[in-house]
Amino acid sequence: MSYKSWPKGTITADNGETQTAIAPLIISASRSTDIPAFYGQWFLNRLNAGYVKWINPWSGKSTYVSFENTRVIVFWTKNPAPLIPLLHEIDKRKINYYFQFTVNDYETEKLEPGIPPLDERLETFARLSDMIGPARVLWRFDPLLLTDALGPEELGMRICRIGKTLGRKTGRCTISFIACYKKVASNLARSGIRMRIWDAESRSVVLKAIAGMSRESGISCVSCADENDRSVVGILPGRCIDGNLIIREFGHDEKVSDFFGYVRTYPSAVDHQEDSIGKDFKDRGQRRACGCCVSKDIGSYNTCGHQCVYCYANSSPERAFGNCRKVSNSAGSILSVK
Repeated sequence: MSYKSWPKGTITADNGETQTAIAPLIISASRSTDIPAFYGQWFLNRLNAGYVKWINPWSGKSTYVSFENTRVIVFWTKNPAPLIPLLHEIDKRKINYYFQFTVNDYETEKLEPGIPPLDERLETFARLSDMIGPARVLWRFDPLLLTDALGPEELGMRICRIGKTLGRKTGRCTISFIACYKKVASNLARSGIRMRIWDAESRSVVLKAIAGMSRESGISCVSCADENDRSVVGILPGRCIDGNLIIREFGHDEKVSDFFGYVRTYPSAVDHQEDSIGKDFKDRGQRRACGCCVSKDIGSYNTCGHQCVYCYANSSPERAFGNCRKVSNSAGSILSVK
C-alpha cells in the first residue's frame, strides 16, 4: 500500500452550496494553532457540520475538508484542559485520537505568558493520561532554547524534573531545538529576549541530561525533524503523527488498518520506532527530516492566544490575540481571520 492523495467527495456548505472536498483519514489539529485550548467548541461544531474550510497561508487558496472518512485526530496543545470535558462527544463518533502535549518550563523567563502555571499543566497531563491512557498522551519539550540567563545545565535540570513527574503518565518525550525562523527572531527581538545560539558543548550538556531522564523515568526520547544523529545518547528520530502508533493503538479500526494495508496485533512492549508502514506514507509537505505520516492540518496562523515569545506561527502576539478573540466566538467553517 502507498498514499497518493486523499479521496474526494462533496459537502453541503453552510450557505447551501455543494462543494468538492477532500476526505482525509487523519486530521492534524493543529501545527498552526492550539485548537484544544481555544477552539474546542468550534471544532465540535465543525464535526457536526461535517467539514471545515482551510486557507493555504502561502497561496490563499481554499480547500474544503470533509470529516466523512476521518478516523484519527492528532491534537497538538499546550493546554488541553478546555477540551477534556468535550472529549466524550468525539468518543460518541467513534473517532480515535491522541495528544501531542507540550509541557515546557520557561516560567522564569516568561516566554509563554498565556499558558497556565507549570503545576497546573502537569496536573492536566496526569488527568488526561488517566482518562485515555499514557500511550495516547505524548510529552513534548519544544523548543529547546537558551537565553543569556538560562544555560544548558539549568534547562537540563528542568526537563529532568518534569520527566520525574510524568514518568508513569506517558511513554514518550519529543524534543526539538529551536529553529530561528524570521518570525521567531522578530518576536524574540521585540520582547527584548537575547537568545543564545546552540553550540556543540551546550547541545551535549542538554542531550546527556535528557538521556539520563529517559533512563530514570522510562520515557523514551525522540527528536523532531532533526537532521543530526542523536542515537549515541539514545535519542532516535521521532514521528509526531506516527503511523506505527496509530496502527498499534487504533489498528482495531478496519478503516485504519485498510488505509495502511497492514493488520497486526502489537504487543505493548513494541517500540514505536519499528518501521512497519514504510516510507510511502511520509508527509511530503513537511521538512525533509520530519518522520510524520500523511495527515491534513486544519489550523491557521495568527490565531493562537498563548502569546509565546518564540512562536513561529504568529507574526505578532497582539495580532494573534485579537484574532483569537474573534475566531473563538465564531461558528463559521473557517479557522482564519483576514
